[in-house]
Amino acid sequence: MPFDGALVGELLLLGAGVGFLAGMLGVGGGMMQVPFLTFILTRKGVPPGMAIKMAIATSMATIVFTSLSSLRAHHKRGAVRWDLVRGIAPGIVAGGLLAGAGIFSLLKGPELALLFAAFISFSALQMLRNRQPKPTRQMPGAAGQSALGGAIGLLSGLVGAGGAFIASPFMVWCNVPMHRVVATSAALGLPVALASTAGYLISGWHLPPALPGAFGYLYLPALLIVSTASMFTAPWGARAAHATDVAKLRQRFALVLLCLAVYMVSRALRA
Repeated sequence: MPFDGALVGELLLLGAGVGFLAGMLGVGGGMMQVPFLTFILTRKGVPPGMAIKMAIATSMATIVFTSLSSLRAHHKRGAVRWDLVRGIAPGIVAGGLLAGAGIFSLLKGPELALLFAAFISFSALQMLRNRQPKPTRQMPGAAGQSALGGAIGLLSGLVGAGGAFIASPFMVWCNVPMHRVVATSAALGLPVALASTAGYLISGWHLPPALPGAFGYLYLPALLIVSTASMFTAPWGARAAHATDVAKLRQRFALVLLCLAVYMVSRALRA
């Protein structure tokens, strides 16, 4: 399938960046990928509304591979709270399937772009506020974790993000140590991505290709290239997370997210 060298370079650079951030911050990379993929797909002639949907679905599919790579790196360091993963994952799967297979196909591209912008703005503001939780606050029990998982899966499936934008602030609010938060968020990205991607395949299998290399809502060249690059750089990010002050980096990342939110609002208005 022919595509130009400049496109390959752009996708490699994007994959390397999101993989590193996935490993360092526990995010799945969707927050970075969706705006850039929307720009790339629109430039290739995909109608703006469809470009936004394809960017969300493709970004989520790449998180399957990014989260696997960063999860392995964090697990080797014993940082993943597997008890929390087991409690939250079932709700994530249910919410992700509902979003990807049902609600996603009913919403228009501009609506999804505005929703994406709202949630990355919220996530960025949470990172910048850095409020300290009450020292006695703890994670909720089984029912609360299941409800949290449902919210993560539903919202992540609609905006193409790995779930860390909800899971990370919530775990910090419940006094989970930061490095545990990063590692556990990386682990939660896997069920989010698997369930939502399955939903996108169900809801988009009947669609004609928007451009060569597209299958339903997925743009396969981006999925292949970004996933490959991110799997190489995610372990580097995980090592950096255990060796640097992640809080300062999260603040800088938050400023980038606010800029990307502004871009997505502009794309929604144009669409």
